[in-house]
Formats: sequence, structure tokens, C-alpha cells
Amino acid sequence: MTKEQKDNLFVLVKSLSKSEKRQFKLYVGRLGVNEDSKFLMLFNILDKLSVYDESVIIKKGIVKKQQLSNLKAHLYKQILISLRLNPSHQNIRIQIREQLDFATILYHKGLYKQSLKILDKAKSLAISHEEKNIAYEIVELEKVIESQYITRSLSNRADELTIQAKELSLQNVLTSKLSNLSLQLYGLFLKTGYVKNDEEHKIVTKYFNDRLPKFDINTLGFREKLWLYKSYLWYSFLTVDFLSSYKYALKWVDIFYENKDMIQLNPVFFLKGNHYLLEALFYLKQHEKFKESLDKFERVTEKKWFHKDDNVDGLAFLYIYNNKFNLYFMEGQFKAGLPLIEEVLERLKTYKDRIDEHHIMVFYYKIASMYFGAGQHKKCIQYLDKIISNKSLQMREDLLCFSRILNLVAHYEAGLDYNLDILIRSTYKFLIKMEDLHEVQKEIIKFLRGLGDIYPHEVKAAFIQLHKTLKSFEEDPYESRAFLYLDIISWLESKIENKPIAEIIRGKFEANQQKK
Repeated sequence: MTKEQKDNLFVLVKSLSKSEKRQFKLYVGRLGVNEDSKFLMLFNILDKLSVYDESVIIKKGIVKKQQLSNLKAHLYKQILISLRLNPSHQNIRIQIREQLDFATILYHKGLYKQSLKILDKAKSLAISHEEKNIAYEIVELEKVIESQYITRSLSNRADELTIQAKELSLQNVLTSKLSNLSLQLYGLFLKTGYVKNDEEHKIVTKYFNDRLPKFDINTLGFREKLWLYKSYLWYSFLTVDFLSSYKYALKWVDIFYENKDMIQLNPVFFLKGNHYLLEALFYLKQHEKFKESLDKFERVTEKKWFHKDDNVDGLAFLYIYNNKFNLYFMEGQFKAGLPLIEEVLERLKTYKDRIDEHHIMVFYYKIASMYFGAGQHKKCIQYLDKIISNKSLQMREDLLCFSRILNLVAHYEAGLDYNLDILIRSTYKFLIKMEDLHEVQKEIIKFLRGLGDIYPHEVKAAFIQLHKTLKSFEEDPYESRAFLYLDIISWLESKIENKPIAEIIRGKFEANQQKK
């Protein structure tokens, strides 16, 4: 990351829209602060800077160097307060929290009855919107107030609040256990990717079953079901059970479509659920369902009622465009997908502060794959190099592995075989270090290593032999995952039949469509 992005205040100022900047200046005006206030002057300086430079600020003379840190902290706080007051950032969660704050103030003033009235309304709102953590906080404050202000007309109030607190606590504990499990499985998936053998499958299954809490599906609310489906989804992805992944991703998405208010309240989870649904359909090669789901997903994000903010906009771009790539891959329309690359690269500049490096690298892998399918192998290598040369990168091991495998194949296709032996050796060392050397990778590397010793008239026979070997792995649940990242079988068929790989993949797609 560049230096200016490391300064939190500068990044925050640069993230503000025109309306948010106007709102901030109006907010400062309402405070009755002098227009020459130092923190407002600092805001105006930062707003005009294109790159964060502390020396420029000091030269303006508004503050001494040793006082700058405090001034920046004060400005940061004032911007956040202004953003909190901005209607565009208001949602049910913030409104409930605000009511809880008001009730707390009234309680400290001894106005118990008024405080309880606000808390009762806030609690109903929280429970109806599945905000059970805040609801539990509200009940706990109600218990404190009732212990000091109990009326005879509400003699059963203590029992009622005790039961309510217990129920909410149990629901929150269940949600916490399910969300912990979901997060742990997701972390495992990011680190290792799919399970590689029966032993790993047993380990992941035991890990999942040991941590899955007991539950009654009929008593679960929206929030508990959401985390339950997420947990099962990650377990299914890890164990390469894409049919099960589809089942739970569909359940995840459907509970949102059945509760439209929840889409507005939890847009991030709605976006993620749709992404995983599309990913499962892509792996299952369900083209029609994939296309319908992607169209429906994109239409919803464009609705006026759909919640929009910087974070949601960035994620919507990430998930929709990742799956637009996948649609072109499914159809074998690589050249038709090339204009998408420029659009994505341009948008990545806009969202550079909102999308993590891992997901940017995933885009680079898809871009490289698009160029490979379109026959532009040097451009493919260019984007793979961005992944391979990134020494600080933390991303899925399987993606790192197949970036290197595709790099080898692209070098061969581009005729850049003068350093192929060096590339093969470095890739081999890398895979051994990762302990991710599967039979498919072994066969590909062995084949590429031996290409230099094969006479031109023997190459086709070598391709046919490798094709036959790899086909035997197609139905293997652990080995077949290699073909999710790199359709090496279609590449071999393109070499055997002397046709572009796009034509081979397109032919398979059309044959599949005719069967349905």
C-alpha cells in the first residue's frame, strides 16, 4: 500500500462524498465554532492534498508538529460525529442504539418512567429486526431501572424481564457459537482451500461436528438460521461437496428474499450469500440457474430501496463482476469477455481502499484466465506475475499453486520456453513447501519437464497420453478440484485437435445445453 493510505485521517477525508463534506461544514457551523478553527483548517488542507504530506501541513502554520497528533484525533472524531448525523448513514441498528442512549440519559436524571417507555419501544424494534444483542442490553437496563422503580400494577414485571433476559441470552449464545464456527471454517478455507484427501476430510468433519451446537430448527430466528446455513456452507465448500454448498447457499439467500427488511438491514450478508450461491452453481455447471441468479442479484442491487454505502458498493462490485467473469468462462466466450477486464481494472482504482489484496489477486487470476482463453498468453503471464511476485500476499494456497501452474502452461504456449526448466524447478519447490503436490500437478509438471526431450512429431502422442492420464482424475473428488482453477483437459484437447481452447470449451458448453 502507498504511504498516504496508511494515514487513517487522510483516508477518511478522501472517502467523503461531496454531500458528506458539505454536511461536515454545516455541522461545524452549527457548533458555533469560529470559521478559522484549527481542526476545520486542517480538514480543508487535507481535502486539497492529493498525497498525505505532513510537512505541507506544518508549513501552513496552523499547528506545531508536536500538537498535530491531537488536532488530527479531534478532527477524526468530529468527522465521525458528523457522519453519524448524516441521514444516509442512519439505519434501524443506529436508531435503536440512539434510543438506548436517550433512555440511559433519562435514567441518570431519575426520570425512570420516561426511560422505561423509550426502552420498551426500542426493545420491540430490536426484537422485530433480529437485533437480539441490543435487545439483551435493553432488558438488562430495564432490570436495573425496575429494581429501583417497581409499581404494584406491574408486580409480575420482575419475572417477565428475567424470563426475557434468559431467552435472549440463550439465543445470543447459540448465535455466537454458530458465528464462531462459521468464521473458523472460513479462516480454514482461506488458509488451505479444499480438503485434499480422506484424512483431511475426517479432520474437518470432526472439527465441524465437535463445534456444532445443538439446536431445534423450528425455534431458530432469522439470525440463528443465517449463521447455521453459513456454517454448513463452509463445511460443504471445504469438503468439496458443491451440491450441499448450493443447498445451503440457496437457504441463505431465500431467507433474505422472504424477509425483505433484512436485506436493507444486513446488505453485506445478502451480497455474500448470493456470491456463494453463484459460486456453487458455477462449480456444478448449472448455466441457466447461474445466469438467472446473477440477473436477479444484480437487479436487486440496482433497486432504489436497496441500501447503498461505500462498503456495500465495493462488495456489490466485487461479487457481481467476479461472477460475470465466471459466466464468460462457463460459456467459453473469452474474447467476448475481454472488455470486462478494462471495466474491472478501472473500477478497482475506485474501490482500491475498500477491497482487500486477496480479492484483488483473485481478480488478477480471473483476468489472466480470460487472456489465456482468448489466446493472449503474454498478457496472461503479466497478470499471473502480479500474484506470484507478491511476497506479502496472504491468500488461498490453492490459488497460489494454480497461478504457478497456469504460468508454466502460458509460458509454453507463448513460446517462452528458454527459461521453462527454471520455472518448473521453482514451481516444484514451491508446491513441495506448501505440501500441495497432487497427482494432477505432478503429471502436468512431469509432462512440461519432458517436452524439451520430445521430437516434434511425438508431441501430439504425448498430449494424448497426458490427456488420458488426467481424465482418470476427473471423477476423483480430491484430484478433480484442480480442474476448477485450470481446465487443463480442455487445453490438452485444444492441442490434440489443433483448435483454440475457447472453441473446445464453447463446444462442450453447447453440447451440455443440448442435453438439457
